[in-house]
Amino acid sequence: MRYKYYLAAATAFTIWGLFSFVLKPLHDYPSPDILFYRIFFCVTLMTVTNLLFRRKNIVETRNSFALLDSKTKTNLLALTIISSILLAGNWFFFIYVMNHISVKAASLAYLVCPILTTVFAFIILKEKLSKLQWLSVVLSIVSCVLLSLNNFNDVFYSIVVAATYAMYLVLQKKFAGIDKFLLLSVQLVITSVILLPFYPVYSGTLPTETSFYLYILVIAIGFTIVPMLLNLYALKGINSSTLGILLYINPIIGFLLAAFYYHEVITQMQVIAYSIIVVSIAIFNVGSYLRLKTITQQ
Repeated sequence: MRYKYYLAAATAFTIWGLFSFVLKPLHDYPSPDILFYRIFFCVTLMTVTNLLFRRKNIVETRNSFALLDSKTKTNLLALTIISSILLAGNWFFFIYVMNHISVKAASLAYLVCPILTTVFAFIILKEKLSKLQWLSVVLSIVSCVLLSLNNFNDVFYSIVVAATYAMYLVLQKKFAGIDKFLLLSVQLVITSVILLPFYPVYSGTLPTETSFYLYILVIAIGFTIVPMLLNLYALKGINSSTLGILLYINPIIGFLLAAFYYHEVITQMQVIAYSIIVVSIAIFNVGSYLRLKTITQQ
């Protein structure tokens, strides 16, 4: 039955791999504007949904939270605020990289992300990896080193994007048993409160084109709320390390779009590096299967 969690994760990362289709048309708008409107649209949509259709879930979650001891409450609140800050940072830098550096650089971010997710999960959550899975991590590092040659600027921004999302993913494991839709709603509300003071300072002129708001609406629903919920759902059934490796679906799609749709220059080294990534994904999943089989037989 765990296949449904794998499918949820794969679907989320496939959606994000196609993100450039709705982000590139907004190239002429400042990155902060896209970030502000994306978050504000998400908060509005999720708040309305919660108030109209999910009042029972709100009451149940509130009652469950009230039963927790003060230390657990404080930890959950702190983790929620940290998650919100990480989410805001990740979204801003990803939009900036996608629209002002290159699709390849954005893809590189999500090549680094699985490695960092696996390492953070190992350190913070004490998730164990088999030798085959560690081999997969090493191969992933090799591929990222190959891609980073002579591209320090790309690598710097990619690491920032990757680290913020990797840490966000790992921290979500700490919210076991909490309503995922409500959790994401609260995180986005906190994110919007954090960003609100910056809006008058960093936002551009008020967009007047209808197409801008239509793209933002599609981004809010199809490329934010839906894949984020799929991600949180996937974490219920698979560990952070496995989710991190499945994340490679995103940059592989991005790389293919950069090469064949946006016609960005692709080098032989990049082809080799991405080929290594495909091999590393296969090795990691074989390692996961063998480990699961061993546990089942015990």
